[in-house]
Amino acid sequence: MSLTHTDQNGHAHMVDVSAKIDSARVARASGRVRAAPATLALIRDNGLKKGDVLAVARIAAIQAAKKCWELIPLCHQIPLSGVTVEFELDHDNGIIHIQAQCKTTAPTGVEMEALTAVSVAGLTLYDMCKAVDRGMSIDTVRLETKSGGAGGDWHRGAQA
Repeated sequence: MSLTHTDQNGHAHMVDVSAKIDSARVARASGRVRAAPATLALIRDNGLKKGDVLAVARIAAIQAAKKCWELIPLCHQIPLSGVTVEFELDHDNGIIHIQAQCKTTAPTGVEMEALTAVSVAGLTLYDMCKAVDRGMSIDTVRLETKSGGAGGDWHRGAQA
């Protein structure tokens, strides 16, 4: 298997997808933010001065997915038909779980858009809560599933 974003001389280039046909594609990514229990309680109770932390992080994630092509140099601009972002507060372990799903009908996939959405959601959570918890960390940002396109379906844990 070779890298698709390098040419025969090893130089970076944008993959030409003009010969590919549009197909329905879906990608889901996840990540998490580790925070102090008191921070999770403030988020749950909407007790931070900046407002509804999860609502702001959700909007930021959706916006980031839509602008992924402007952030990642070799990504294509693709029309997103749907972006969903979900959060789950795990008070026992001090974790905010993040999941993002992106959908399109396009000649290329939406994995980068889903990963970007999760990453920016985590960064926004940090920004919204840093006044009370500078020790937060963002980790385990990863692709969970993708479907559609010539590469077919892929699911984490299903690799041979």
